[in-house]
Amino acid sequence: YSFCTLLHIIFNNMSGWSTIKPSEASMNTSNPIRKAVDQMLIKPETDKTPIPLSIGDPCTDGNLLPPQETIDALTEIIKSSKSNGYPPSAGYDDARAAVAEKFPGHADFPVDKSDVFITSGASHAIQIAFDAIMNPGDNILLPKPGFSLYKTICDSKGFEANFYDLVAEKNWECNLADLKSKINDKTRAIFINNPSNPCGSNFSKEHLIDILKLAEEAKLPIISDEIYDGMVFEGETFTSITTLTTTVPVLVIGGIAKQYVVPGWRLGWLVVHDRNECFKELKSAILALTTLILGPNSTVQAALRKILFDTPASYYKDLLSTLNKHANLVFAEIEKIDGLTPIKPQGAMYVMVGIDVARFPSFKSDIDFSRELLREEAVMVLPGSCFLIDNYFRVVFTKPAEKLQEACGRIAEFCARHRK
Repeated sequence: YSFCTLLHIIFNNMSGWSTIKPSEASMNTSNPIRKAVDQMLIKPETDKTPIPLSIGDPCTDGNLLPPQETIDALTEIIKSSKSNGYPPSAGYDDARAAVAEKFPGHADFPVDKSDVFITSGASHAIQIAFDAIMNPGDNILLPKPGFSLYKTICDSKGFEANFYDLVAEKNWECNLADLKSKINDKTRAIFINNPSNPCGSNFSKEHLIDILKLAEEAKLPIISDEIYDGMVFEGETFTSITTLTTTVPVLVIGGIAKQYVVPGWRLGWLVVHDRNECFKELKSAILALTTLILGPNSTVQAALRKILFDTPASYYKDLLSTLNKHANLVFAEIEKIDGLTPIKPQGAMYVMVGIDVARFPSFKSDIDFSRELLREEAVMVLPGSCFLIDNYFRVVFTKPAEKLQEACGRIAEFCARHRK
């Protein structure tokens, strides 16, 4: 111990105070992305301007903006001073009704406002869904690769993250045989993320029906993270899994973060799509869990109806057109690089890139590859290890096209230097 540390220990012993121990929940809470990033905390050894392609935030460069109607709707609410107090914990009735009207689900089982719970972002909705359906020791089937927060919540709460594989060669479809083999007597739900972060995939209607058949056979509900609802590219059609089943109960997670380019506004929702009254007790459980934060952002949810219904179709078209062009640019440029294999994105804001490790023997892992790319070229990507898949990295393509072009050029130069 240093002299100062020894004095500190002696003082504590004399004062009668002891070190306050952190809770088990806090000690079990760890985000895989943070762990990987901590291993990449190095200063680039180049004068090149840094180009971070690692953060799934569409706002970082100011090239993607919210619709003006969204800004106007929020401004009007703020100026009115009518929504400055605590909202109901499940959200304002009008906000809940707006979500139900915008995303009704199956035509024979349309949801109403009582099925909608407004949350503090989609991540809050995920946490509530997990808390409502699982006890410590229970498990949930999660996709691998997948968004790291799913496991973080499980670890913190004492739930088991039970992973099933996605198949890169099939545009990241679920490996249904693997999924089925992972089901046991502690499994409480099947979780899907469509369109996907980190994969940029979009499940076909046929694949969703196959997932539903498995869920029906196992009598397991589905939790569907649809935060990228509708954000698919040319030739693709988004289908909510709720529209395809009359028997399997589904919890849907959604929000305004990505499609309206406002992740910092922290507004999402959890929608209960019940079948056969399987969820008849769950709605009261979800309502109880919403009281833990006394309701999400009051001003944003007061503007939600106008955000959802006043945004012109041209806004969505322009946003998707831009993201589609960026996706095509990044895919085409990286596909040219010997030793890298991008999986063509179908939606969202991401592309996963496979690393042929045999061509880059100087790197022990995808973390090594990503760290040295940052050191030599000032380009930051997230290694696949963050998403529980080795020998991949994820690229976020929300930056302006010229920056994406430059970043791809730097990646090519880096690979040329290290390729064998």
